[in-house]
Amino acid sequence: MESLSMNSEVEQAQPSSSNPTPSGQMSGEERFKIVRSVGEECIQEDELLNLLTKKPQPICYDGFEPSGRMHIAQGVMKAINVNKLTSAGCKVKIWIADWFAKMNNKMGGDLKKIQTVGRYLIEIWKAVGMDISDNKVEFLWSSDEINARAAEYWPLVLDIAGRNTLSRIIRCSQIMGRSEQDDLTAAQIFYPCMQCADIFFLKADICQLGMDQRKVNMLAREYCDDIKRKNKPIILSHHMLSGLQQGQEKMSKSDPSSSIYMEDEENIVNLKIKKAYCPPKQVKDNPCLEYIKYIILPWFNEFNVERAPENGGNKTFKTFEELTADYESGELHPGDLKPALAKALNKILQPVRDHFTQNPVAKDLLKRVKGYRVTR
Repeated sequence: MESLSMNSEVEQAQPSSSNPTPSGQMSGEERFKIVRSVGEECIQEDELLNLLTKKPQPICYDGFEPSGRMHIAQGVMKAINVNKLTSAGCKVKIWIADWFAKMNNKMGGDLKKIQTVGRYLIEIWKAVGMDISDNKVEFLWSSDEINARAAEYWPLVLDIAGRNTLSRIIRCSQIMGRSEQDDLTAAQIFYPCMQCADIFFLKADICQLGMDQRKVNMLAREYCDDIKRKNKPIILSHHMLSGLQQGQEKMSKSDPSSSIYMEDEENIVNLKIKKAYCPPKQVKDNPCLEYIKYIILPWFNEFNVERAPENGGNKTFKTFEELTADYESGELHPGDLKPALAKALNKILQPVRDHFTQNPVAKDLLKRVKGYRVTR
């Protein structure tokens, strides 16, 4: 586990808080409203409300394979979601899944490179404004934690493996970015059993991962039925941000044009947004509007568009509904929306760029990570 402290330069970069009330003074319903807003799907809502009503500090778990440069969903959206959870009194455990990345052949299976990428991820979260004060957030390395408590971990993994068929485990292959038709290695077959075990090993009340991790989280709930455990982990799955090009359901590290990276320079961000798919009057499957909905509005609580008087003049949108109404009607054109989006993104990312320019440790990590070849 790494002990982190926020730099003074970072404080200005933190997202706007819509919750100034201390969590200890909030009702269960108020806490539920904040926590529930993190997820596109929740299984089950009544269990979540009950948990937040009765437990002062529930444990939320999320995990990442260190597999390359960090895109904006992994960086900014994660910071927004973590800050919401901690503001509602939750403790967040972020699992830096270095062993899992090795099992999944990330960085060619080179554990030293994987761990370098893991340290880079942590530097990003430090710089972007994730609230890690007062031990609200723990960064835990899977290799360290599993080795330290092996006698607890491995019997749990074996029990989960023994209670499930091979076909059931293979159905979880999506969690690794694989399909059920892929020629999986033996390590990749074992991977879902271990990820399922992580939930119980970390004593998680809430699994706060992406929609692409849903199948293994459901496996954990099924395991509770098998062992007759009453309190099941609650699944709070966040939205998966689409790629910037037409038809890209999610971002891809192998396609730099599909996403904004956290330390992309201002001109690169401007160019990527300029080339992004953004058809006039179309809200559905529009990645630029998704960026505004899931990043800009939660961060700033508004979206500012600057335009010439003949094009409607400047306007500030406070809600996504207000924005989409103007966009669908044609009142707001992509030619005005895109520069405003790029400007807002650059404002969020500037402290990250500064950190990786001014901090020698972060600068060295970025240089090394950029030199690594991304592998599947």
